[in-house]
Amino acid sequence: MTDALVLGKGLGRDFHDGTAQQITVLRDVDCEVAKGSRIALVGPSGSGKTTLLHILGGLDKPTTGEIEWPGLGSFEELRPRQIGLVFQTPSLFPALTAAQNVSLPLVLAGGDATTDGTAASLLASFGLAELADKLPEELSGGQAQRIAMARALVIGPKLVLADEPTGQLDSKTAHLFFDTVLRHLEGTDVALVVATHDEAVAARMATRWTMDHGRLLKGRPGGMAA
Repeated sequence: MTDALVLGKGLGRDFHDGTAQQITVLRDVDCEVAKGSRIALVGPSGSGKTTLLHILGGLDKPTTGEIEWPGLGSFEELRPRQIGLVFQTPSLFPALTAAQNVSLPLVLAGGDATTDGTAASLLASFGLAELADKLPEELSGGQAQRIAMARALVIGPKLVLADEPTGQLDSKTAHLFFDTVLRHLEGTDVALVVATHDEAVAARMATRWTMDHGRLLKGRPGGMAA
């Protein structure tokens, strides 16, 4: 059985700016995310990090190349069970409380969130237990982002993709937040890919992928980038 959760070959992504002009965001990207990977995806704004994460998570399709999920199953099975996603902005549902937002993947997967204690446990782990009944409009940006991470982890996915998860946190809170994430994943085969500008976060990951004008440059050992 392969250890590869995701395989991308020759990935390219083009967009149009509303005119006839074509903008190329990804260029000929080869990548593999294996079980247990800890990958920091770094590079300047506009280099293609978010687009690559969205393609890895099945939220977007490449214009060229192929993407497959050999360790996760079919495309239809990816979410919410196999992949947990954290967006650059928290993307919480405004009508749901913090606890309900965290529990949502369990509900979508057919579980009973009223009897499953995972959501409450994760909220406590992230220091957010007292916010369980708060609506998103009552939360700070940093609190909402921590809740979004708890939501991504609640169902026990095989792959977590996070886009700038510490972007709205001060350095001390970001450090504690990332401690919690890594501690939660310790000893598991769950792969974690984090797009980040935070060097302290990137330094704690085993592998570094660097985006440069849509190209993925080879990083430290532990994963594959070409």
